[in-house]
Amino acid sequence: MSHMKPLPAETTPELQGVFSVFEDILGFVPNSLLTMQRRPELVRGFGALTQSLMDPAGGVDLGFMRLLAHFASRAAGCQYCEAHSLVAAKIHGASQQKLDAIWEYKSSPLYTDAERVALDFALAAGSVPNAVDAELFSHLREHWSEDQIVQILGVVCLYGFLNRWNDSMATDLEDGPRQMGERVLSQGGWTGGKHV
Repeated sequence: MSHMKPLPAETTPELQGVFSVFEDILGFVPNSLLTMQRRPELVRGFGALTQSLMDPAGGVDLGFMRLLAHFASRAAGCQYCEAHSLVAAKIHGASQQKLDAIWEYKSSPLYTDAERVALDFALAAGSVPNAVDAELFSHLREHWSEDQIVQILGVVCLYGFLNRWNDSMATDLEDGPRQMGERVLSQGGWTGGKHV
């Protein structure tokens, strides 16, 4: 059970534009933002950062960006964000087959070499202590431009904030992400943890 109750979206009418961005990303306004709205400027800032990173013209596929978020969240152990990121990945074009093969990304033909190294990077960058080394960065450069690497690391950092927020708040997991977690992630030990 969440340590702080999410407020109804109508509590802060001036945030409706920001909330609509997240409805497009996830299909609903997440409980994390509904809790965060106690500080409206925080929601606005988070929304602006999210939009700048999840830019369709940014060079990294939006569905894949959510898979990177998933791997960063997996490294951090935030089961709320692990499930959320897969819901968003599907909404933004990742196939259910690819999501179902998430535990086999290193060997599945559904993942390219470029995707594998980026996912390895997200795991390493999302870990504490950070596990990115020169060799991994060199492999990343073989497949991704500097602009793309900045976007990739940006999403890892964005989810670093969310991972700490949601695990500290024990944010309640909404039905759609919980169902995704049960379908795809439970085979790897995901339970929803403190979020269900």
